[in-house]
Amino acid sequence: MKLATYLPCFFSLASFVTAQSTAGLASLVARRMPAHINDFKFQIVNATSIGVTNSSYHDSYTVTSSPNGTISIHGTTISALSQGLRRYVADILHLDIYWFVGSRLYLAPSPLPAFNGTLRGSSVVPWRYHFNTVTFDYTAAWWDWEDWELELDWLALRGINLPLAWVGYEHFLIESFQEVGFRNDEIASFLSGPPFQAWNRFGNLAGSWAGELPFSWVDQQYALQKQIIARMVELGMTPVLPGFAGFVPRAISRIAPNASFVNGSNWEAFPVALTNTTFLEPNDPLFYTLQKKIVQKQQVAYGNVSHIYTIDSFNENTPQSVDPTYLASVSNNTVASLKAADPQAIWMLQGWLFYSLSSFWTNSAIESFLGGVKNEDVIILDLFSESQPQWQRTNAYYGKPFIWCELHDYGGNQGLYGQISNVTVNAIQALRNASNLIGFGLTMEGQEGNEIMYDLLLDQAWSSTPLDTQSYFHNWTTTRYSSGPSSVSSIPAGLYTAWEIMRTTVYNNTNLTSNAVPKAIYELQPNITGLVNRTGHHPTTLNYNPSVVATAWSLFYNASRAQPSLYDNPAFAYDLVDLTRQYLANTFITLYTNFTTIYATTRNTTTLNSTTPINATTASIRAAGAPLLTLLSSLDSILATNPNFLLSTWLDSALTWTNSTATFPALSTSGIPFATPNTTSPLPNYTTENSTGPAVAAYYEYSARNQITLWGPTGQISDYASKSWAGLVSGYYLPRWQMFVEYCATTPYARYNYTALNAQTLVFEQAWQTQSWGTVQGENGGTTGLLAEVLGVVVRQWAGTGVFGV
Repeated sequence: MKLATYLPCFFSLASFVTAQSTAGLASLVARRMPAHINDFKFQIVNATSIGVTNSSYHDSYTVTSSPNGTISIHGTTISALSQGLRRYVADILHLDIYWFVGSRLYLAPSPLPAFNGTLRGSSVVPWRYHFNTVTFDYTAAWWDWEDWELELDWLALRGINLPLAWVGYEHFLIESFQEVGFRNDEIASFLSGPPFQAWNRFGNLAGSWAGELPFSWVDQQYALQKQIIARMVELGMTPVLPGFAGFVPRAISRIAPNASFVNGSNWEAFPVALTNTTFLEPNDPLFYTLQKKIVQKQQVAYGNVSHIYTIDSFNENTPQSVDPTYLASVSNNTVASLKAADPQAIWMLQGWLFYSLSSFWTNSAIESFLGGVKNEDVIILDLFSESQPQWQRTNAYYGKPFIWCELHDYGGNQGLYGQISNVTVNAIQALRNASNLIGFGLTMEGQEGNEIMYDLLLDQAWSSTPLDTQSYFHNWTTTRYSSGPSSVSSIPAGLYTAWEIMRTTVYNNTNLTSNAVPKAIYELQPNITGLVNRTGHHPTTLNYNPSVVATAWSLFYNASRAQPSLYDNPAFAYDLVDLTRQYLANTFITLYTNFTTIYATTRNTTTLNSTTPINATTASIRAAGAPLLTLLSSLDSILATNPNFLLSTWLDSALTWTNSTATFPALSTSGIPFATPNTTSPLPNYTTENSTGPAVAAYYEYSARNQITLWGPTGQISDYASKSWAGLVSGYYLPRWQMFVEYCATTPYARYNYTALNAQTLVFEQAWQTQSWGTVQGENGGTTGLLAEVLGVVVRQWAGTGVFGV
């Protein structure tokens, strides 16, 4: 089977791509390497081949240097030129741009070094995709333009040409809802606020539990999206724009009583007022009307920038029927409604539903669903290819084009982890076995510190054979800690050794009972059972010997002692904090296991409410718990040295969006006040749709705190998006563990009652949601202390305990 069989309409994208200039790349150089704005020459060659009409299409580039210092980069597309630029800066200059570290390209020497021969590259897939719908909340919920500029430059330099573009969608949704007769109060009570919009877009949630989404946010995000789309286009990317998935306010029965709609399934045991979202069936004329409005409004706003639209109507939602005719009708009408607005439209969907609800989505159901659309009208993201590939069980999606994706991370969790073989060997095997595989992509729920694993797949997109991970890690280490070509020889050998040790262990998981970034158990609700050795995609199991992280940490730490200037390199500083975080997270497991063993084997005769003086048994339990609490305090002090590991960074980002007022056009208003959903505990109600100032600030801070802790009004998916951040460790996790230790110290093992303990901690957790940063003693904005000094103090503090071993 040839790709031309599936995607004949992709010729429409060719005219758009070939019309581009190289001005966007020149601007990237001006931003990141201003001293060298005239030293690069970009030229598009063979641009007429960009049609992506057959499976043999490849982007390609060449890079050469001239005696006068000019670096000439030729490529078939802007994306190919960008990849060529990165190969020069990474392989010749040993510099790069990173998510948390930022750009290091400004360190490029003058004049730029020449090199012999030609750097060449050719992609093995036409599309390189980026983003999960939920990344826009777990990572990018509060991003401003500066954040997006870095992200988009990172994408460009890694050859991404197909990014998802969700920001600002609610602008078009609200306008369209208003135009078909929904009142503002009906719309406002339907929308979810940041950082929970992804699940409203998926139809998992309807509304918010602490107020309404301010329309000022909608205005701001729409303005930001116009910048994002323009930059994507400048950098040769085809944005994947949102389509209408069918989710509507419950007032649909008022404005269209004869419409075909159904209330969806409950999601994660949320109160009915917040889930069971109303789904307008795609065969209803109103669905077509709303789809046409939303698609065409985006065309007017952004121009003819894309014909690919993301729609996920059944993400963790159970369809009302498994009848093959119904499933085919949903997909058929979804595409037909898109094409009514844009005749060249292509539907993209995340294939997560086929894995997450596999009991419903049997092969027969999947075939019926996909059978409702032509092959050329859909692209499927095989969302979790490295661990749970669905393309294999579905005969490569029955011929539908798909993109092989690495998910890797859930909720933005931070454990060190990778599957180097799966994202190299398996990806290339899939490419060889499925002629309708048209891309590689990253679909992490949250961008986090295992950046090497994401680079690995994106670079695999330019190699027809599996990358040699040993040489890849070595070269990546060189670029990571280099300050330019002249500094390479001074990189300590211990850093290479550390990464090689982790490559073969931490980043080489092959036991897929645990198949994603692991959690630290101190981020979980304390309990005497159920914390260690969790499997699945939120594991706490370590599929490596913890001693390897200890060894890697010692190599990093000893390198810094021998060469203190390493601390001036932000990449080294970030990695040492992250490695220390993992070392202490692993150590916490040992201390916790020791504590629970002592608790289970000690005959504690005191009672929960006893006034009897503390006996030796109670004291021994408290003594066993003391190292747990001390470790969390030590960890917090280390995290506090780096802005990327601060709770205040997350909260400050949220609060920066409060300096605006709503200007969204109001077509109708009802004056009906917002009603807080009925839950088992009282909740704050900070905002109405036009709130400004302090009310919005309180709403944003509450929401930012809630997502990374309770994730719901009463902890519906508590700790799913947990983070090891200073301020969160000391202000949230530590108090929970203090309560746990004290509860165990005053409660006989036989009378241990997790329900009672959980109720006690929930009171604290809910109170924490409504705090304002800076009102609690010790809460400061910005970093505290220097990493070298703080780490030295912590190492001395733990001397003689076996921790750190130096």
